[in-house]
Parts: sequence; structure tokens; C-alpha cells
Amino acid sequence: MVQENSSTITELVLLGFSNHPQAETPLFFLFSLVYLVNLLGNTAVIILVLIDSSLQTPMYFFLCHLAFLNIFYTTTVVPKMLFNLLASRKVISYDFCLVQTYISLFMGAAECIILAIMALDRYVAICYALRYLLIMNWSACVQLAVGAWTISFFASVVPLYFTTAPFCGPFVIDHIFCEVPILLHMVCGDTSLQETMMLIGACGTLLLPFLLIVLSYLHILVAVMRMNSADGRKKAFSTCSSHLTVVTIYYGTGLFMYMRPKSLYSAEGDKWISLFYAAINPALNPLIYSLRNKEVKRALKRVLERWTMPQSQKMLS
Repeated sequence: MVQENSSTITELVLLGFSNHPQAETPLFFLFSLVYLVNLLGNTAVIILVLIDSSLQTPMYFFLCHLAFLNIFYTTTVVPKMLFNLLASRKVISYDFCLVQTYISLFMGAAECIILAIMALDRYVAICYALRYLLIMNWSACVQLAVGAWTISFFASVVPLYFTTAPFCGPFVIDHIFCEVPILLHMVCGDTSLQETMMLIGACGTLLLPFLLIVLSYLHILVAVMRMNSADGRKKAFSTCSSHLTVVTIYYGTGLFMYMRPKSLYSAEGDKWISLFYAAINPALNPLIYSLRNKEVKRALKRVLERWTMPQSQKMLS
């Protein structure tokens, strides 16, 4: 093991799936398609909310933030992963590795908090329906969004920056991109400080939002079960089903990756877990929200009808 000052490291070897060379080309085409679906789906969500007034509500305001986050996060990770799948020399610059590490932590924390805010929004919509627009006014929504991004940055990027430590060679990362749990294995000496900071950060940005989501849905469940109308209960559950699906997928992988001891690290298993929350889940989010949401389907139908409407009819309308 060779200790190296960070300033002298220029690049790191990023192994990815090089131990399965026969799978690299199929994986390249598969995740190129997944990345394209991610870009098109999340961009479509943002555009649809911007141009259709019926979707300009607090719920879809936060969904736009989630869509932007998905695009930004995967664009930091997936293109480099795709390039390395076909490259004979699988490396990543040290600076870009740090960028991936900071952004993955920042975006992960932001997604947790935004999902918690969306759960809170559903709680207010169902439990305080008559006061919903008064409570979740645009000023409150903007403040919540700004707060989510600000807290995420100061709870993830800042502590990580001040707990960096020198790496020990060989400078080989057996993963698909750079993130904190993986880089801890390259730090020289004792990593207890870094692990403690990661655990504290995970508690604040992963566990606390998760508990808020659980509490929100417990109150929602109680409120829904008190409804006399079966249709009312069905409608209430349908408004929450998409969000619950996204939360289950995201938190299932995130809690395992960031809230376990280093001794449970598994190179092969962690690659697939990271792929799920860094590439697959962001592509699934717009599909989940559109395929299971009647409001989005109706808005999409209206927009498509306007775009395909003859020019003469557009002028009359």
C-alpha cells in the first residue's frame, strides 16, 4: 500500500464491469437506452408541468424538482460509465471522481428531502383538504424547495469536504462510479471519522426524511380509513400510490448502501445496487408518475391534441 497526497493523484482506475468483458457491450446498449428514457421522460415531465396549467400545483412543482435532480445526477454518472464500458483503458480523473462523489451525495440527500416534502404535501392534501391551497401556497413551496437544496448541500458536501483523507495505492476503484462508501476503502489508516460523518449525514438526510414520510402516511392512512365513501378512499390512495412506489424503490437501496458498516461491503452486489438508484430508478420515476396518474395522462392528451390540431382549428380555439 502506497500513501499518496491527493494533489499528486491525476487519475484512478475505474473497473466497472471489466471482470465480465462479455457483458460490457450488451450493458452499454441497455444503459444507453435507460439513460435516453431518463432524459426524455424527466424532461417531458418538466415541460408538461410548465405548459399545462392544470398541473401547476404544489405536488407537480416538487415533481419537477425531482425530475431535474434525476437528469443532473445521472448525467454526472452514466455517460462516463457508458464510455468506460467500451474503453480499453478504464480510468477516471481524480478531480472528476471527487465531482461524482460530491454530486452523488448532494443529489441523494436532496432526493430524500424532496420525497419527504412530497409526502408532507399529500398529508396536507388529504388531512386538511379545505385548507390545502392556503397551507401549501406558492411562497411556502418555494421556501421548502430552497430549504431542501440548501440543507442537502450543507449536510452532505460540506462535511465530506472537511473529512477528506489521503488515498493509499493501488488506485483502483472496483465500482461503476465514485461515491463515498466505495472511496472509504482507499483511505489510508483509520476511517472511523469518515464513517461516523457519513452515518450522521445519512441519519439527517436519509433516516429523518424517511421517518417523516412514514409519519405522514400513518396519518394519511388513519384519515382515509375514516372516510365513509369507498370512492373517496380509492381516490386518496391513488394520489399516494406513485409516490409510495418511488419511495420504496429509492429508500430500499439508499438505506442499504449508506447506513451499513464497511464490513458488509460487496463489490459485485454494490455495483448493481448503485446502478439501480443512479440509473434505473431515475428513469422509472417519470414512468411511475405518468402511467399511474390520471391527471398526467389527461394533461399529456391535451398537449398532444393541441400539437396535432390543424392550424385553422388552433386559430379558432
